[in-house]
Amino acid sequence: MGKGTIFLAAGGTGGHLFPAEALAHELNGRGWSTHLVTDARAARYAEHFPADELHVIEAATFGSKNPVALLKAGWTIWRGVTQASKLLQRLKPAAVIGFGGYPTLPPLYAATRRGVPALVHEQNAVMGRANKALATRVQAIAGGFLRAEGPFAEKIVEVGNPVRPAVIEAAATPYAPPRKGETIRLLVFGGSQGARYFSNTMPEIVAQMPEALRRRLAITHQARPEDEERVRRCYEELGVSAEVAPFFGDLPARMAAAHMVVSRAGASTVLELSVIGRPAVLVPLPHALDDDQGHNAKILVDAGGALMRRQQEIDVATLAGELAGLLENGERLAGMAAGAKSVGRIDATRLLADLVEAIASRTPVTRFKEGHGA
Repeated sequence: MGKGTIFLAAGGTGGHLFPAEALAHELNGRGWSTHLVTDARAARYAEHFPADELHVIEAATFGSKNPVALLKAGWTIWRGVTQASKLLQRLKPAAVIGFGGYPTLPPLYAATRRGVPALVHEQNAVMGRANKALATRVQAIAGGFLRAEGPFAEKIVEVGNPVRPAVIEAAATPYAPPRKGETIRLLVFGGSQGARYFSNTMPEIVAQMPEALRRRLAITHQARPEDEERVRRCYEELGVSAEVAPFFGDLPARMAAAHMVVSRAGASTVLELSVIGRPAVLVPLPHALDDDQGHNAKILVDAGGALMRRQQEIDVATLAGELAGLLENGERLAGMAAGAKSVGRIDATRLLADLVEAIASRTPVTRFKEGHGA
């Protein structure tokens, strides 16, 4: 007989689902039944999620100041809370774990109203709005890059960000910088919110690189469906070998094969760059309320594993020169790869599962932190 059921609440983007997926693998191996509670948008990411059941509930975000839109969002969230409450009553999970983003609000709020043990995991170096809203209600806050400081320090346990099995597998591939005359593999991706900028900018940057370098490039580029053909055609006109697609299901393997990565700086991206150990140029998503991606990127920059360039300050010709210089300097690329890997942490999944089991057994977080030296 299994230990019981754990609800994992995550959705919206792969950045929230991937750490939940890693935790699900670990909890399943420990004898727990895991259920994914998510929103309708997560279907394309959840295809291989190792949950015994998947439950879709309604969710919304307060993204508009329009009173009518706010009322609609509030009503949708309340319907989600009602749906989540019925799930909790029927399945009686031992704990509910949230991974940030607005789809976690209904199930976590419902859990805390019903006295079900709950915790949130914050992947970023600063706490997101959804987790802040839940912080006073949950028993514990698991920090990926988040430090145990500030008003919620007593609740925060620094566990790191869970790593999917595919990332652990990719991390076994050592970094080998390109040798003179060899193909240079460049990986470009921007996540669900960032692909358009790179689709508009990267072909321009590549166009300003020396022709001899362009002939050596093999680019893997994530682009939105509506941009895919345009980006592919741009690279063809430049004579550059490029694979362009809206989504790559094997992104960790492609990251391991890359000599250089150009991307946003979401928590899952920074995590995977650090565990696999690859040099990167990071362009944080601009206009974010708390600049979470800027804080994430700084972790790799401080370790010597990445360059950070702010989107609003990027000059195409300057960045083209910087990238060209990096791609032709194998020694520096290798040093950056080692720097990135120096901050990688692969025990986060185990530590988070330990914390989940403690919360499920109603062990106070202060006692857990004492036992784990946190």
